[in-house]
Amino acid sequence: MNFAQFSQLVRQNVAQVIIGKDAVVELLLVALLCDGHVLLEDVPGIGKTTLAKALARSIDCTFARIQFTPDLLPGDVTGINYFNQKQQEFEFRRGPVFSQVLLSDEINRATPRTQSSLLEAMQEKQSTIDGVTYELPRPFLVIATQNPIELEGTFPLPEAQLDRFLLQVKLGYPTLEEEDEILLRYERQDPLQNLQAVVSASQIVELQQQARTIHVSDDVRHYILQIVRSTREHEAAELGVSPRGSLALYRAGQALAALRGREFVTPSDVQLLAPAVLTHRIQISPQTRLRGRTPAQIVAEIAENVPAPVVS
Repeated sequence: MNFAQFSQLVRQNVAQVIIGKDAVVELLLVALLCDGHVLLEDVPGIGKTTLAKALARSIDCTFARIQFTPDLLPGDVTGINYFNQKQQEFEFRRGPVFSQVLLSDEINRATPRTQSSLLEAMQEKQSTIDGVTYELPRPFLVIATQNPIELEGTFPLPEAQLDRFLLQVKLGYPTLEEEDEILLRYERQDPLQNLQAVVSASQIVELQQQARTIHVSDDVRHYILQIVRSTREHEAAELGVSPRGSLALYRAGQALAALRGREFVTPSDVQLLAPAVLTHRIQISPQTRLRGRTPAQIVAEIAENVPAPVVS
């Protein structure tokens, strides 16, 4: 299977459930090819959970969902060692983190202690319980959702947690025509129930390896570095993008180029991906926030001001 077939099959499959969000689906495929993770942030009822489920069902991988709540414990995520009275010995019961696609619903409702139980899994693709390290299955994709407008009973994700998400994506409201089609499509039954897998786990792992061979010229690589360094030097930023963010933008560029049928990354790929890859990694000053400016505006300003190289 090549990238074009992969993209077409998954997009068409997800489109049976999700209407009018092709750009968002493309970003999810970018994260999947990068072996990265996605934070879906938007108001309730937009379809964040449905989109995550549709993608999970489109790929032949194990799937688990965690509904994050304030009383959720780290062991509920990673698993626990329990005493088997019949065998008279301790056994390890794996938690939902040992699935290939993990939906972390309303992740900001859990306490920081429980949120941090995902840090090792997201970065190192492993989980350590009681001193024993367990490898996670491949591919491993975390799709987390959160509601940005609800503050009561939530715990904002710390910078270390946010930095482990390759992309932060907002879905936005559908257009009038799209919402009308949603009503008609869901009139008799939920199309998600009949969705079948179209891509295997082994095919995804193979495509992940191929994506890393996409060529990035010196000019485009330096362009990525200039954008990232500008986030650290911008007067409105208290905390700029880390080297992990540089690598994320580099890898995301390779994946997007592959999905669009190219063997090289262009500056336009970088410009398109910069908001989703960099915005959640920037901390702006209180004065900037009081003026009504947002991290997204800062990233857009930087991407516009940094001169893009001319690629023949």
